[in-house]
Amino acid sequence: MTAPVPIAAHRARPAWLLPAAWIAVTALLLLAPSIGLVNLPWMRQIILVALLSLIVSGLNLSFGFAGELSFASAAMYAAGAYATGYIAMNVVNDLALAILVSSVFGLLLGLISGIPGLRLGGWMLATSSFFLVLLVPDVVDIFRDALGGHQGMTGIPRAQLFGSELGDTGLYLAVIVVTSIWFVLYRNLVISRSGNALAVLRQSPILASSLGISVYGLKLKAYALAGLPAAIAGAFFAYLDGFIAPENFGMNFTIAILAAAILGGKRSVYGVFLGAAIMQLGPMRTSLFGDFAFIAYGALLIIVGVLLPGGIAGGIAELRTRIRRSRSKRATSRRSGTVGEKPVFAPLPGKRLSVSGVGKRFGGVSALTDVTFEARPGQVVALIGPNGSGKTTLLNVISGFYRADSGEVRLGDETISGRSPHRVADAGVMRTFQTPVVPEMTVRDAVATARYRSDRVSMVETMLRLPRYWAVVRRDREAVDAVLAACGLTDVASLPATSLPLGTRRVLELARALVVDPSLVLLDEVASGLDEEEVQALADVVRAVRDAGGTVLLVEHNFSLVRDLADHVVVLSQGRLVAEGDSESISRHPEVLHHYLGEPVDDAAVAAGDAIVDDIDEEDRFVQGGVDDGR
Repeated sequence: MTAPVPIAAHRARPAWLLPAAWIAVTALLLLAPSIGLVNLPWMRQIILVALLSLIVSGLNLSFGFAGELSFASAAMYAAGAYATGYIAMNVVNDLALAILVSSVFGLLLGLISGIPGLRLGGWMLATSSFFLVLLVPDVVDIFRDALGGHQGMTGIPRAQLFGSELGDTGLYLAVIVVTSIWFVLYRNLVISRSGNALAVLRQSPILASSLGISVYGLKLKAYALAGLPAAIAGAFFAYLDGFIAPENFGMNFTIAILAAAILGGKRSVYGVFLGAAIMQLGPMRTSLFGDFAFIAYGALLIIVGVLLPGGIAGGIAELRTRIRRSRSKRATSRRSGTVGEKPVFAPLPGKRLSVSGVGKRFGGVSALTDVTFEARPGQVVALIGPNGSGKTTLLNVISGFYRADSGEVRLGDETISGRSPHRVADAGVMRTFQTPVVPEMTVRDAVATARYRSDRVSMVETMLRLPRYWAVVRRDREAVDAVLAACGLTDVASLPATSLPLGTRRVLELARALVVDPSLVLLDEVASGLDEEEVQALADVVRAVRDAGGTVLLVEHNFSLVRDLADHVVVLSQGRLVAEGDSESISRHPEVLHHYLGEPVDDAAVAAGDAIVDDIDEEDRFVQGGVDDGR
């Protein structure tokens, strides 16, 4: 049966509309000088807006999309400008060569500054990049003979391209063409599976790692790439006036870049131009503004940050989203929030999970002590125990977020203990979290993010939309459509993931884990907060995974769900394995009841074990907001 089309899809803009509009605007700007729409002063202002837009797009890539604040844009801008000035005066004066060399300088500077800053984590990238800007005058002074020192580099010739002088109009046209091309490549990157991976990383690095995404590697790529447009802008700036000086790249300009990003919208592709235009044509043209730059920029950032946290473009997008959300909710209400037909999956490559003598300590506290058990393909193994028993700690050890102090974890014939989380995911381990889905993603995109690592395509192939990119996108869609159909989510595939009911979002998380045919699925409190109907729908999916040959390890406080699903139950208390067996024997096990109740139990309590455990289930239920230490 054909799935109904979401209401929002009926009014989606045609695919050709945006490219056509972009070509029309670019053509108009290119023709503007010849038809008298702009004179020389306005050509200069348009160039400066374009250059600032290039720089801000780089900041948005590292800050808005990758979630890493950096102040290095001005330093990368300076690197491109000084490299161009030196080449034009001492080697060969050619704009194409200058752009190429400047691009290399920008990428290298991004790598050199990003590697230590991202390794150290926290605010270290912002701090190190801040000092990078402060070092620009000192570096220029050290190489004063080549770069002009504090007096500035003078005598930079007019730009030439393949031996022909461009002149003012020629430089203007070159800036428009290069800026237009860059923003096509930039949009291709952020509106892609790579952009979705960055969105997941920004929302939750823990979730990104569990999906096989290298947090450090992806952030470094984004940060290094952010230096490219800034350095290209620097190459054009060197030719604009034939003079550059350290004060062109100081803290005032750095704050102006940040202000333009926040004003336009740090996650908006085209809001960049709005923020750059407002800054360039407004405060940056006013000489009086320079005397109060820090105060004015600070006030602007505070006002916009409070009133429009997504920038002007973000505010407009939010208004449109609210309208669409109301339509989506009406559409969702007419769809099932749970799985309808019984789900069926293609055979899964389940592997045996072997946990052998695993121990983990946090300081003087022993969270796990000599824990040993197995989970086999075609089984659901439940891991239960009171709060603080070490269940989540054990899950974190298996998935690589913690390193075991003793023992090992094996998946099939591989030892996976000691690996980083994304390497564990590469081995076939997928895990669900009670983590909010990324707000701007559809259900289909949210599920597809799990395939980013398993079916790779480079950022260059993505930006250029090469054939390999389209082949991977086709395989993504086929795999995602299959798992959505199996999970009963086809009807809501095009809706915003955040518009779904809680129970359907939990099924979505499970679909995301299953789209890569995992060898082991770790389910962490998947039934928390769900009603009876939603729990039953989720249980149907888990059974289908088991029946398809999947290996499932379930951490759950809902003991009725455990009894319904589990083929084998492992009980932890105070970090130790106290019992294991089938669910019925576990529900009446005296030691299990003792550890749950915290006091001796009599024979009558043992005989009524089912009721006791159900009562304990209600007392122990809690909502877990991500990875905790399980202590």
